[in-house]
Amino acid sequence: MTISARELLGELLDPGSFVSWDRPPVPVAASPAYRAELSAAASASGIDESVLTGEGLLRGRRVAVIACEFAFLAGSVGVAAAERIVSAVERATELGLPLLASPTSGGTRMQEGTVAFVQMVKVAGAIAVHKAAGHPYLVYLRDPTMGGVFASWGSLGHMTFAEPGALIGFLGPRVYRALYGRKFPEGVQTAENLYRSGVIDGVVPVRVFRRIAHRVLSVCCDPPAALPEKPSTPTQHAAGVGAFLAGPQERGGLAVLDTAEVHAWQTVLISRRGDRPGIRDLLRHVTDRVPLSGTGQGELDRTVAHALARFRGQPCVVFGHDRAGQSPEHTMGPAALREARRSMQLAAQLRIPLVLVIDTAGASLSREAEERGLAPEIARCLADLVTLDTPTVSVLLGQGSGGGALALMPADRVLAAANGWLAPLPPEGASAIVHRDTWHAPHLAAAQRIRAVDLEADGIVDRIVHEYPDAAEEPVDFALRMVEAIAEELAELTALPTEKLLSERHRRYRRLGLRD
Repeated sequence: MTISARELLGELLDPGSFVSWDRPPVPVAASPAYRAELSAAASASGIDESVLTGEGLLRGRRVAVIACEFAFLAGSVGVAAAERIVSAVERATELGLPLLASPTSGGTRMQEGTVAFVQMVKVAGAIAVHKAAGHPYLVYLRDPTMGGVFASWGSLGHMTFAEPGALIGFLGPRVYRALYGRKFPEGVQTAENLYRSGVIDGVVPVRVFRRIAHRVLSVCCDPPAALPEKPSTPTQHAAGVGAFLAGPQERGGLAVLDTAEVHAWQTVLISRRGDRPGIRDLLRHVTDRVPLSGTGQGELDRTVAHALARFRGQPCVVFGHDRAGQSPEHTMGPAALREARRSMQLAAQLRIPLVLVIDTAGASLSREAEERGLAPEIARCLADLVTLDTPTVSVLLGQGSGGGALALMPADRVLAAANGWLAPLPPEGASAIVHRDTWHAPHLAAAQRIRAVDLEADGIVDRIVHEYPDAAEEPVDFALRMVEAIAEELAELTALPTEKLLSERHRRYRRLGLRD
């Protein structure tokens, strides 16, 4: 059953809070037949055009809204509807309001021809300006959303969700059959398929979208919370190896090994434990989490995860390798890095920090990865991170093998788990190159200075979050320590002026490898 525009607004907004921004539609050239259609559509739908715009409250927060009405000429968009949309977007931008849009439409209004078709340009342009100003734009696609509406304001959201079972696509099934003489393949133009394909972020009913929108806006619009005071007892993390120079110690009855005494090869083996905590274990201890899915452009890699979240009240976009989705046969490909770049762009547009989590055995070695641009995506990630106009924190959580790990490393602060490591290749691969065997892997691991403690000494890592003695033995405590460390770094970085942040980042990476 199709949800009307008024029904949508009633479910999405706080009761009685909607205030219309609509003025009478601008006049358009119309034949007598088209005028009759417009009149009949107004009578049938109870509104004067195919969109309603205005503002309201979402859990007490002021938001701007745009909602299509399918009962008015199948929600099609002509000059008058486009002008109403653009005026609402511009007003939301001027007022600094988050914008929630919910299309349902057959696309361009054919009765108005090409002039209606090109309205997509000004709608897309207005939304681009709204986003460039740092204001959130969230989209909820309803059944159906097709054609030029899906190809403009329906696809430009920072995050995009859809109604369950909704028909969503570019070329309508009826048009496809008329043009090609056969039916469009079943199951392609569905909300669920587009979610599985990495085009949209989720498929949820309106009531759930309301909760999601509230969380997203809490992360994007509310200021960072003050960090709680540290306990007077010894801290749960150490700033480096200095606290462990005395050798084996005791912490809560557990032996604590001096990080500097753990052999590099032992670090590698510890990082490969199947029960070692990963990014999802960190995300269990954050708040306001909203998962994202895919690139938004038809690619989805299950070896990574990303979300909006708050670490101890500090808002951010978080992206990283997901060890739960990796296996020797399934490693990260170029799509994973395109998802990373989506997260980078999202953080910059929303003007919130970015947290990157490194935990990968390496990028995919395959024909497909080469042909789809793995190496160029690594290069683009590096370039984007060095110049990104928002605070960044990188976390070396476990394995850090090859370019797929390095692609997420350049940040304002780099944290490392005590048994995290970073290397050009897995030690076995380095051994194969240098010694033409894998037996020298332990020697290469030590010689290449891949351990967290070595990376700290070499100026690559800023802070080590310790393990007692291994994160897999204390997954919850370790995850809490890491979340706390990330939150502390975020709080410090967000207090810095952007110009200083960028200059210090440039200086940091310009001096890599140079001795003072």
